Formats: sequence, structure tokens, C-alpha cells
Amino acid sequence: MSLRVGIAGHGVVGSRRHQCFDKNPDTTVVAVADQRFADSEPPKDVSAYPDYRSMIASEELDVVVVCLTNDVAADATIAGLEKGCHVFCEKPPGRSVAEIRQVREAELAHPGLKLKYGFNHRYHESVLEAKRVIESGTYGKIISLRGVYGKSQIITFGQSDWRTQRKMAGGGVLLDQGIHMVDLMRLFAGDFTDVHSFISNSFWGYDVEDNAYALMRTSDGVVAMLNSTATSWRHRFSLDITMERGAVLLGGILSGSKSYGAETLAIIEANPESDKGDPKETLIRYNHDPSWQTEVDDFVAHVRQDTPVDSGSSLDALRTMEQVFRIYYSDPEWRQFAAIDNPDA
Repeated sequence: MSLRVGIAGHGVVGSRRHQCFDKNPDTTVVAVADQRFADSEPPKDVSAYPDYRSMIASEELDVVVVCLTNDVAADATIAGLEKGCHVFCEKPPGRSVAEIRQVREAELAHPGLKLKYGFNHRYHESVLEAKRVIESGTYGKIISLRGVYGKSQIITFGQSDWRTQRKMAGGGVLLDQGIHMVDLMRLFAGDFTDVHSFISNSFWGYDVEDNAYALMRTSDGVVAMLNSTATSWRHRFSLDITMERGAVLLGGILSGSKSYGAETLAIIEANPESDKGDPKETLIRYNHDPSWQTEVDDFVAHVRQDTPVDSGSSLDALRTMEQVFRIYYSDPEWRQFAAIDNPDA
């Protein structure tokens, strides 16, 4: 029998996830909820609700998909779990580490349910290939990572301004977009224990950051440098991962807006004794983004087969949120300005 799916939040992301669940042969979207349905026509062939609570209360659902603003994401996830539904929630998982810990408690109280978070960058073909190359051990262990994730400005493509309001968003460009880079750095190198940072809202002047600069180190000495920025004047994505005998360089990332340019992976084979600083480089270019569909299909497979969520789990979400808030907390001025609690307390 097909899994009955309800989607909470039917904007750009919710609509895209709707398409993904429609394409999966094991799921049927039967209901959607969005406050805009009070003034606009809802999708055909599904039940429509003005808010997620009424949808969850009224429908017999197997799966709840949460594509809501950060201030209600954790509450909606908990509501879905408490109704006995599997839950797929978009990033960020909430506004604070404390909210995600509350979600974890609800999940542990319902051990038969699956909870997965939408960190779709993990499923990009370039990222999957980079992970395969690194895990092969061909080029030795990771030495360092350097990542930039930038937006042309803090509000883009006519979006609403809720991401500029701390009360709703919980944070700015780092929590909204840079969280993908933090998650990828954790995916490749593990958790970072030492963190130094500068956080700034000096350009756009909102009560959330428009720039975050971080220098981080793992317990075994892998160092990462990160800049999450809303002052790059064009959309940018790059992640360089240096190893003992080579490197992988991720550049650009395919997105719905096509604004980050071509998605590429450069594989560097280094031999300092003979290549004279000009190592062999293999460049792979990608022209298809299967990440959204692959991620949904992976979630559905875990539900169908009753297997543990092994990528994008609630523990992944918690650890990534803790890392984001370590970056916030390590800048003493920002810690005071934004009233950031110690994520390791």
C-alpha cells in the first residue's frame, strides 16, 4: 500500500518536494498545508489546509514533510512524530540547539518512526564522488578544508524577509545557507572541537549575521576554514579538501536558480618530488542534479525497509546545529549581541 504523505509548507521547497514524492512509486501526496491557501488556489487532487496542525489532526497520514519557517519547524516535526508519522524535515532543523534536542526526545519516545533531515547537498553527484575518492584512501588522509558559500545579497529572488528576523529565523546566512557547508565539512572530516570565529551584521544591518568567518580544528588535527557570506555580490560555492597526496576541489553547485554556475569536481594527484607544483588534474563537470529526488527516495526506502536513517539523521542535524552555534558562540561580541547559549553546556 502506498504511503500517505502530507506536506506542511507548500512554497518553493515544499512544491519541489511534492514533485519528488509524486515520482516515488511508494508514496502518494494526499494533503498539503500552507497559510497562503487562504488567498490562493491550492494544488488539485489533494486536500488543502491553512496550517500544519489542522492537516496533521485531520488526515490519516503515514509521512509528514516539513518545509516551514525555522520558528515552527521543530514544533511541526514533533507534532508529526506524536501523531505516529514518519517525518522528513528540511534544513535548518530549527532555531537553536535546544529545539533539536527536544525533537530528539520526541523521536526517542517513538522508536518505530523514521526522521530524516533535508541536507540535499550530501546527495549531489559531485559530493558523492568526492566522498568516494576520499574514502578510497588513494590520496591519504585529509589535512585541511577551505569552504566558501556566498549569496549575492541577504534577500534574493524576491523572497520574503523572514530570514532577516532573528525571532523567526534564529540566525542569518550561516544558519540558512552556511549550514550546508558546515554539514559537508562534518561529513568529510568529522566534528570540530576547536573553533575561532568572527561574526558580523555590519553591512546589511539586520539582527542576524551577513558574514561568518570560522577557523576550526578536529581532535586529530584536521583544520577547516569557512566563510558564509551574504556580501559576495554573486552566488558562490566552493570547497577545497586537501589530502596527503592530492586534493578534491568542489566548485559551483547545481540549484533551481542556476545561479551558482557549473557544478564541477577537480581531482588533484600530487607528487611534490616530481610534479614541480603542477600536479595532474582531472576535471569532472555535472549537468544534472538528482539530489532532491535521491534524498526523498532514500528516506522512503528507510521507511519501507525499516532500516536506520544513516545520512541526514536527527543526530547529524543535532551535531551540525551544535557546530553552527559553536561558531556563533566563539565570537564573544556576537555571543553577547545575539544571546547565544553555549552549545556544549
